[in-house]
Amino acid sequence: MYESVIEFTLDTICPWTYLAKRRLSKALSQLPSDAPVTFTIKYLPYQLYPKATQEGEDKYEWYRKSRYGDSEEKMKMYTTLMSAYGVAEGIDYKFGGMVANTLQTHRVIQHYQETKGAETADRIVNSLYKQYFEEEKHPSAPETLLRAATEAGVPEDEAKAFVQDDDEGMMDVKMLIQEQAGNGIDAVPYIVIAGRKRDMTLEGCREVEAYVKALKQVVKEST
Repeated sequence: MYESVIEFTLDTICPWTYLAKRRLSKALSQLPSDAPVTFTIKYLPYQLYPKATQEGEDKYEWYRKSRYGDSEEKMKMYTTLMSAYGVAEGIDYKFGGMVANTLQTHRVIQHYQETKGAETADRIVNSLYKQYFEEEKHPSAPETLLRAATEAGVPEDEAKAFVQDDDEGMMDVKMLIQEQAGNGIDAVPYIVIAGRKRDMTLEGCREVEAYVKALKQVVKEST
């Protein structure tokens, strides 16, 4: 049995990474249960807006000004398109709330990925995405991070102690972000599926079929 690691570089304030995660999950579910390869997702950090403050600013206004030239018309087109994409994958995108620095978010994901494993990290990421994009919660507020950890099965006292210690694991996260930049990653989602003969790299958010094709290729080349 070949064990493939899927390196998924993301930022929890990037809507395309949420969409890509749903589509990748759908693709994984389409593989036969007796496939001779097991796939495990490993999350890696990227900052879409590294200069953002921890306090944050209005999400809608930030997107309109920084991504769409302060054009309300272009912003409306974006929200309409993103909403439609989301519905197809069971995501109810909302565009209110705050956009803010995600260093603390990545710190929590990386810590529990290392100490609790892939399934716990996956549940944390799911909760963070849902809170931010569907419930308009602050992306990295202590209460957001605490809820994500406890929903993933981390005991509340343990999660609270880690979330409140802003520095634990922070240096490691900053080094990982620099490492990703050094690898030439300048946008997310960025997915690398490790194969026995070669790795499959998928940049940007792809359709489910593209993820299925890449996964099946890895399976084929691993037998």
